Amino acid sequence: MDLLTPELGLFFWTLIAFLTLFVILRKYAWGPILNALGEREKNIADSLATADRVRAEMSQLQSENEKLMAKAIEERTIMLKEAKEMKDRIVNEAKEQAKVEANRIIADARQQIMQQKNAAMAEVKNEIGNLAVDVASRILRKELSSAEGQDAYVKMLAEDIKLN
Repeated sequence: MDLLTPELGLFFWTLIAFLTLFVILRKYAWGPILNALGEREKNIADSLATADRVRAEMSQLQSENEKLMAKAIEERTIMLKEAKEMKDRIVNEAKEQAKVEANRIIADARQQIMQQKNAAMAEVKNEIGNLAVDVASRILRKELSSAEGQDAYVKMLAEDIKLN
């Protein structure tokens, strides 16, 4: 049982060593340790506050991004609609212009056909006139080749002049 009950001298020297160590640790170690713990606690609190602030900013940015995306989608829809309307207008204008051009070409072709027809008719009339004159001159030459034919022709002309 001697091991369980310490003697008074041992107890006294242990108490003095403990108190000395306590005073030294309190003076030199606990202050810096407590300061370091305070700074660490402050850093952790600041980090948590910063994290909360960043989280709030992120949610705000996400909200703004969603608004921007909605606006961009709306603008894209409007641009696509305008592009489709422009395409339809251009196609319709091209069709209309093609119709006008086709009608002009048809009108020009009809005019050229009429001109060629009139030219052909005039040429046919001239040819018929030339043939008629040629036939008439041949007939007159044949009939006027004899003296009797010439006399009969002159009488006929004289009667025509009297009638007029």
